[in-house]
Amino acid sequence: MSYHVSKAEFAALIQEAIAELPPKFAAALDEVSIELKDRPTRRQLRSVGLKDDELLMGLYTGRPLTVRSVEDGPRLPDSIQIFQEDCEIACNSREQLLKEVRITVLHELGHHFGMNENDLDALGYG
Repeated sequence: MSYHVSKAEFAALIQEAIAELPPKFAAALDEVSIELKDRPTRRQLRSVGLKDDELLMGLYTGRPLTVRSVEDGPRLPDSIQIFQEDCEIACNSREQLLKEVRITVLHELGHHFGMNENDLDALGYG
């Protein structure tokens, strides 16, 4: 099972998924960039406890809103990376791919809002 698209079409799927986000989540994208990457690095997989042969659809990098303080110093902007190849491997149609991208964006934005994996699972974004 796998459904492949061009990088441009995958970027369009990301934009389509973003357009469908609830307003509260969409507003967060003013503070969080979304980057399209081919695949996660070995280091990224290890950082979330995955093995080389496991899939990682997306990754939030930053400091969640719930742990920020006015005393924080300067920091790099928060970002979400969406991994095209891993998303494609998990899907067998455009519709599934769009759904996977949307869930991945919501999942990673959830981390930005301070949600953990259990919270996201309960919302259906696990």
